[in-house]
Amino acid sequence: MPVIKLFNTLGRSMQEFSPLIPGKVGFYGCGPTVYNYAHIGNLRTYVFEDILVRSLRRFGLEVTHVMNITDVGHLSGDDDSGEDKMLRSARERGQSVLQIASYYTDAFFTDTDRLGIARPSVTCKATEHVEDMIRLIQRIQEGGYTYSAGGNLYFDVSKFPSYGELANLRLEELKAGARIEVDENKKNPQDFVLWFTKSKFENQALLWDSPWGRGYPGWHVECSAMSMKYLGESFDIHAGGVDHIPVHHTNEIAQSEAATGKPWVRYWLHAEFLVMDKGKMSKSKGSFITLQNLIDEGFDALDYRYFCLGGHYRSQLSFSADAMTQARASRKALLERFLDLKDQTGTAILPDRCGMQAGTKQRLDRFDSLLADDLAVPRALAELWGLLKDPSLPPADVVAAALDMDTVLGIGLSAARREAKSLSDEERKKIQALVDRRTEAKRTKNWAEADKLRQELKNLGVTLEDGPTGTVWKLAKV
Repeated sequence: MPVIKLFNTLGRSMQEFSPLIPGKVGFYGCGPTVYNYAHIGNLRTYVFEDILVRSLRRFGLEVTHVMNITDVGHLSGDDDSGEDKMLRSARERGQSVLQIASYYTDAFFTDTDRLGIARPSVTCKATEHVEDMIRLIQRIQEGGYTYSAGGNLYFDVSKFPSYGELANLRLEELKAGARIEVDENKKNPQDFVLWFTKSKFENQALLWDSPWGRGYPGWHVECSAMSMKYLGESFDIHAGGVDHIPVHHTNEIAQSEAATGKPWVRYWLHAEFLVMDKGKMSKSKGSFITLQNLIDEGFDALDYRYFCLGGHYRSQLSFSADAMTQARASRKALLERFLDLKDQTGTAILPDRCGMQAGTKQRLDRFDSLLADDLAVPRALAELWGLLKDPSLPPADVVAAALDMDTVLGIGLSAARREAKSLSDEERKKIQALVDRRTEAKRTKNWAEADKLRQELKNLGVTLEDGPTGTVWKLAKV
């Protein structure tokens, strides 16, 4: 296994990855707030996390991947401002909050399935873990980190000296540069709500009894409670988008370590934005593109995955129709090259890594070293292209190695099929004439001629199915 190095946002440096428990990795990734469809900017982060999990597993590590589903408590502003996203969506659509949550949870997993993203080991809904959140909040309160004001329970960031370390922010600077805070109950502008009993809007749909009154949890506390429930009070990796760094993830660290008194997460990984001509994609601005939008335009979901692989996760990726068209063309060319080599292997048994030539092994070794270098996926994808274009390697080696690489890249090599093309009447007549000649050759037991004609048809992309009522032909999807 190569030495794995990851860029840790906590400390802003490349660090050698060493799990707490040898051979095992605890990984938590922030999941969706299920009030609307995921946009393709959201999905870029989940593709990155999928590559991370696949890479770690490729290197022989047992990964427990936990992801939350936020179905309560996420206000439109991460700093406790605005309205509950779930409640707003339910009101706009004339449905209950739970109906909205169920529908968009299913829609989210439909999208991730189409993108070839592996399901998490554990998927946990916030509404099913409120008791865990209450117990965690009690521990935070017992440590002296909270205060009550206006009916809500707040976390006092002034009691947590390292607040802002993840985002490289100093609390004194935050206070000095703070704008006028909407919530007059806060002692400090960065304080955040652990438990709401006095909602900022009427008719909150989901409420629970708690030691602080009937109400609902703040958004930040759910990730701390659920990650620790399934991964323990300290675990290896937490990932998400860069927009979570200054508030959500910063607050998670403060409340988690205030509760346990020990380090919480060892490695923080963050994906950069997908950017449009007018800036980063955002649901709140009402201008976002879904995966289904791309499919409706004639793209395959895996074309978008391929597009995402073209940029390193820590770099912003510019999206445009032209870029998507180029990604589709590149992926199609890659699949065609792979299928051409696959045709050359015939029925040969593909070698495993030990049975490959030295040159093929070297390419696989380079591929692995690139993944281990902070997920250098664009260069790893280039290594796959180099493999497919290398004339010095046996086709069976190349096909086997390409399939091996695709266990991480996930661009669909194992399921690759040739696209069926539409035929003119003349082409159909030509194919039928060849089929008829082969049928006659078989009737007269001219097996050599029959085999020759079958191969000629195969070269035209035609497969034959011989049955008791005759021979049926169709364009191949090999």
